[in-house]
Amino acid sequence: MKSVRLEQITKMFGKSRAVEDINIDIKSGEFFTFLGPSGCGKTTTLRMIAGFYFPTSGKIAFDNEDITTVKPNKRNIGMVFQNYALFPHMTVFENIAFGLQVRKLSKSVIREKVEKAQEFVRLVGYGDRKITELSGGQQQRVALARALVIEPDILLLDEPLSNLDAKLREETRVEIKRLQVELGITTVYVTHDQHEAMAMSDRIMVMSEGEVQQIGTPQEIYNKPDNHFVASFIGESNILEGTIKEVSDNHVTVDVGDGILLKGIRENSSPHVDIAEDKKVSLSIRPEIIEVGKGSNSIQGKIQLTEFSGVSINYLVKIGNHELNVMIINSGSNILERGDSITLSIPENSIYFMSEKG
Repeated sequence: MKSVRLEQITKMFGKSRAVEDINIDIKSGEFFTFLGPSGCGKTTTLRMIAGFYFPTSGKIAFDNEDITTVKPNKRNIGMVFQNYALFPHMTVFENIAFGLQVRKLSKSVIREKVEKAQEFVRLVGYGDRKITELSGGQQQRVALARALVIEPDILLLDEPLSNLDAKLREETRVEIKRLQVELGITTVYVTHDQHEAMAMSDRIMVMSEGEVQQIGTPQEIYNKPDNHFVASFIGESNILEGTIKEVSDNHVTVDVGDGILLKGIRENSSPHVDIAEDKKVSLSIRPEIIEVGKGSNSIQGKIQLTEFSGVSINYLVKIGNHELNVMIINSGSNILERGDSITLSIPENSIYFMSEKG
């Protein structure tokens, strides 16, 4: 399987800039995800890797081979589209076999490869069925088999689960990851769904308005967001603005207003933030790390809203002029209601510092 490298990739459509200065190295066998909202440039970037678009500037390489202007059919990539792009007049077997027939392989080889692909995606016995006779999840697996049967060096998937219902999407997500691990194929996946990205990826590239916001493992992206966009797009995060009042050894004390001082650990900070007294700073605090009861960074608040989801109880808590989202795992204890007072504590090592404009 091949690695993928994008060097200073920019794509213009007329005067509109779709993506700008993309630099990434995707390792051989890695599951790498482009994550971001609609219109952020993730599909455009994927299509440049596929060869459907050529970059306006920059270089694309598979391993160390420059393929920037190589046609799609010469790149040996497998592609799964959002709408699957299956041929409705063909059977499952014929759809999967299409790429092999284009390569003019013998009928016996085609049959062997197609049957093996059907086993991989658990569609044995479906070969004679028409595409219109299949469920959405089965059609998605046919599209995946068609992409895999040609034994591509790189597998590209453009939001392949967006047309499935929630339960089927979760089941199919597991299947895709299982296949990727078993085959060890380099995979580039596009999604706007943070849960998909977090669950499936080795690394994630978060994009916004055509620019890369952060690249890292799911843990790095979630626990150490580089800026406001990443912190708010990946899961939920309480973001407080404040001024650094004191830096002592490895501790940083921040005044977030209303007489509230929060102390964190200096090393829990974005590389873009300037940790120094009187500097403005943003604090990212995940709802699930806030504890009920006295402890470090104890603060008093009042419940504004209670939401019971079964697994967890979610509180919206008024703290001075701030509102904090707090998630508590359901242990069967009493649930607080609107208007109740609550004491919260925020562990020092759970506060993450970002630049004010990040």
